[in-house]
Amino acid sequence: MNVLAFSSPLATVAGTLPVLLMFSGQTAPAIYLLVTLMLLIFSVGFVKMSRSVQGPGGFYSFVTAGLGKPVGLGGAFLALFGYIFIGFFAPSFFGVTLQGFVVNTLGGPDIPWCWYALAITAVTTVLAYNRIDLSAKLLTIVMMLEVAIIVVFDVVSFSANGLEAVQSAGFALRSITDATLGLALLFAVGNFFGFEATVIYRDEVKNPDKTISRATYLAVVGIGIFYAVAAWAFIAFFGPDKIQAEAENNTVNLFNDALVGLVGRIFADIAVILLITLVLACMLSIQNIAVRYSFALASDHALPRLLGRVHPKHKSPYVSALAVGLIWAVATVLFTVLGVAPEALYPIASGSGTFAVLFLMFITSFAVLVYFIRRRGFAPESIWKTVIAPIISVLFLGAITYLAIANYPELIGGSTVMTAIFMSFTFALFIGGIVYAFFLRTKRPDIYARLDRQKID
Repeated sequence: MNVLAFSSPLATVAGTLPVLLMFSGQTAPAIYLLVTLMLLIFSVGFVKMSRSVQGPGGFYSFVTAGLGKPVGLGGAFLALFGYIFIGFFAPSFFGVTLQGFVVNTLGGPDIPWCWYALAITAVTTVLAYNRIDLSAKLLTIVMMLEVAIIVVFDVVSFSANGLEAVQSAGFALRSITDATLGLALLFAVGNFFGFEATVIYRDEVKNPDKTISRATYLAVVGIGIFYAVAAWAFIAFFGPDKIQAEAENNTVNLFNDALVGLVGRIFADIAVILLITLVLACMLSIQNIAVRYSFALASDHALPRLLGRVHPKHKSPYVSALAVGLIWAVATVLFTVLGVAPEALYPIASGSGTFAVLFLMFITSFAVLVYFIRRRGFAPESIWKTVIAPIISVLFLGAITYLAIANYPELIGGSTVMTAIFMSFTFALFIGGIVYAFFLRTKRPDIYARLDRQKID
């Protein structure tokens, strides 16, 4: 459930999907199906690796096993930074959305967005502080409601526009050299982030080998088909020849206007309420993942040991949960004092965080390939799972990473200066982790020996 909450179905359909339609038009369903296929191939090596590298460190553990501790530590810093930045989109987005709903729909007081942002940060931090099953109960309720909204949208759209509209989606992809295809792929891949959580929660589930395999494949297939159908419903409502222009001219309100046209204003307002609620679920899911990276690094003594403490009652990494929440709260106050508009914050936060995690996925795919090639001499296994699928993943994620670099200004919605700052910081973070690991190997070999002490089968 944490995996699906991370992908934020309603936020994706209402926010990200119109952007993807702006770049891809009627080929959006094909974009999602292509990405689903590629990530399923990535999952082949990912799942196989999870059975060999039995640790809850996620990409941190996999990169360490395949490419060594220095690169693994650099990857862990990328993951921690990426997820904290991705999560920071939520306070500002929540604040602006709730502020507008209270003022414009309810006719309530105009409370500054930062107070709403601080409130949601406090709530998710309290939930992350507690046991993960408490969080899962909340996520289940929210997910069922938001999925129901989207299913209603899909069914009504297809029903209202007939068989011809249902058949109107285009499944022929544009040229690989088309810049809009690259941007569409970038946004689509970002919708799948979070399925790594199936490995991160290894120590918190029963029969992890079976659970991780099933959860990973179901998450990728479920997310891909769900969004492909939603994109198809948009096309059915607006028409294949008009959808791209509609998305360009009305990106922010595309979903809301479609709902109003199909089922009326009251239902659309209910969807906005759920959209506000799901941001909490999404933020909580991201916080849980970031917290576990912080906990893993602290347990290895690469970060202050205080962050590795476990609550005696809740059995949760509560200090790391408090630390992530405090970072978000301080950042909210800081940007408010500096006068930075919240609308400028969430594209920068989510875009830069997305690039960091995408870059880490590329490194991980290469690490999986290297790991199994090294083992073929003494423990040969299925060539499809250990060689062919990882090679395809390296090529695909390498191409997407290149497209992310080439289109970074559009990804973060920023200027050339902002692009230089955030991209340089991302690469510096990765390289800095590698340098720090070499420092530990020379000056603190006891800590270096502890780095990602996963069990390798």
